Amino acid sequence: MKIQKYLVGIWAAIAIYTLLSFFGGPKGMSSYNYLLSERDRQWNNIENLGNLNEELERTRSNLIYDQDTILIHARQMGYGYHNERFVRIVGLASANTPPSTAGNIYYAGEPAFISDKNMKITALILGMLVFIFLFMLELIEKRSR
Repeated sequence: MKIQKYLVGIWAAIAIYTLLSFFGGPKGMSSYNYLLSERDRQWNNIENLGNLNEELERTRSNLIYDQDTILIHARQMGYGYHNERFVRIVGLASANTPPSTAGNIYYAGEPAFISDKNMKITALILGMLVFIFLFMLELIEKRSR
């Protein structure tokens, strides 16, 4: 019966280590939730890149098949007919051209987790505290007899 009391300390250490591993470990719930949020962020980025690709495809097809679009883009770049004259105002040329972008780069970060060494140390210390607590209870019980 006395040995079973002290086995509770070992059981407590194992239970604490299991709980810490499940919730805060490298393959635990917090890391899993972080990776799910990273996955959603990457899917949103892929969706934005798809929208950008569609827009660029529309612009490309307009440039290939529509003469007026070619003329508009040529004027924005500073080209014109051979008999035209331009009045250029300094500082406004960049305002007419929309910035082109190829999308955003997202890097997946490392999820924050409790290291295995720290979990083992914490579980060992708390298991020892339970063991010491039960040992002290037994000593107090012996003295009261």
